[in-house]
Amino acid sequence: QLHFVESGGGLVQSGGSLRLSCAASGFNLNDYYIGWFRQSPGKEREGVSCINGRDGSAFYSDPVKDRFAIYSDNAKNTVYLQMERLKPGDTAVYYCAAAVLCVGWAPIRPSSDSWGQGTQVTVSS
Repeated sequence: QLHFVESGGGLVQSGGSLRLSCAASGFNLNDYYIGWFRQSPGKEREGVSCINGRDGSAFYSDPVKDRFAIYSDNAKNTVYLQMERLKPGDTAVYYCAAAVLCVGWAPIRPSSDSWGQGTQVTVSS
């Protein structure tokens, strides 16, 4: 069974940076697409980035493009999300999960409804 543990969130000022970690277990990252998703109060969960565990190709949603970078350390079975130039609109609980696809022409969607505890990111103005 796929299991994810997110960490690295916190409170940061607008313009600041954070790096989130997603420790995966129960499977090999090489065999999956992994996505980062976020949910703010009153909004639906949205996919912000994904990575192909096999070839490392990555894609981003428009709101985070050019500010966020996703990468993986397959030896540690961990996926990271480096977030730069953070904005108050990035405030959300961030989750990682397996994704259905990871291609530039499709939205980033989770492959199941099972979620970890997430990690809170709060960006103050």
